[in-house]
Amino acid sequence: QVQLVESGGGLVQPGGSLRLSCAASGSFFSLYTMRWYRQAPGEQREWIALITSASASNYAASVKGRFTISRDNAKNTVYLQMNSLKSEDTGVYFCNAFRVGNTYWGQGTQVTVSS
Repeated sequence: QVQLVESGGGLVQPGGSLRLSCAASGSFFSLYTMRWYRQAPGEQREWIALITSASASNYAASVKGRFTISRDNAKNTVYLQMNSLKSEDTGVYFCNAFRVGNTYWGQGTQVTVSS
């Protein structure tokens, strides 16, 4: 069983930056594809970024060029560096781990982009 804990959320002004972290428990972290999702107020959960076990990454069009996903397998942690933040980036950000049909979710961390 994998447990995921997100951190690093908070209030930031438009154009600002924030770095989210997702710490994973247990073994075999390096074998999981890690994903970030977000859920804006009144909207459905949206996939925004992933990083594979080989550290290949991919992004949703809405965040491409502004967000960077990375992982540190030695620390069992995945990161989401968010730059040039917009008000529409506001939402609860969730970490997700996927491997061989199993999916695990963190509890989420709130990101609010507002002036």
